Amino acid sequence: MNILAIDTSTEIMGIGLINGEKVLGEYMTNIKRTHSVRVLAAVRELLDDCRVTLPEINKVVVTSGPGSYTGLRIGITIAKTLAWTMNIPLSGVSTLQVMAASGGKNFGGFIAPVIDARRGNIYSGLYRWNAAGKPEPVLEDRHVSAKEWAERLSRYSEQILFLGYDAAKHEQTFAEVLGERALFGSLTDHLIRPAELARLGMEAPDADVHSFTPSYLRLAEAEAKWREKNG
Repeated sequence: MNILAIDTSTEIMGIGLINGEKVLGEYMTNIKRTHSVRVLAAVRELLDDCRVTLPEINKVVVTSGPGSYTGLRIGITIAKTLAWTMNIPLSGVSTLQVMAASGGKNFGGFIAPVIDARRGNIYSGLYRWNAAGKPEPVLEDRHVSAKEWAERLSRYSEQILFLGYDAAKHEQTFAEVLGERALFGSLTDHLIRPAELARLGMEAPDADVHSFTPSYLRLAEAEAKWREKNG
């Protein structure tokens, strides 16, 4: 089964292709450039390099959020279009779960992926590896202040590995509350691996291609202000 994975949820853009348990190829960049003009070209390049055609794709998997509002919409729109056009299954996987799978492989404690949400807030969840070799949620993904999240995690006695390039922005907060229990991933641990997205999506439930939408975990700022004003 050929599974195509698309991630545009952060500044990292990733395209992955797996066949069963074999990684056929990955394309990743971590640069400030618009994903919308690059995703399809990256998909074509990866498929060409792997000598796989679009009709040979059996499933499309995409990060469902949280993350950049614009980035999520780009990736999900493209994934939905491909799935609908080719009449193949579509699945979404939490961005945070993919981060945990990418950088926290077989870590013995807890894993807390972090995406910055501005004004001292973050998107995060708590995961740990299960017997099946996948990160499973211990605490659900959420939008929360870094301080409040650190205090919530302080209830656990085990070490907690913080992942994601944005974790560094809140390292002082986490370290002050958790002390030596707070660990931080190395440079490559923070990448979102599209092959891991594809692997997690292999067994993820199929989404309805028409109703599938991003999981923002909070309203976009403009929408929140409109609702506050109009009730």
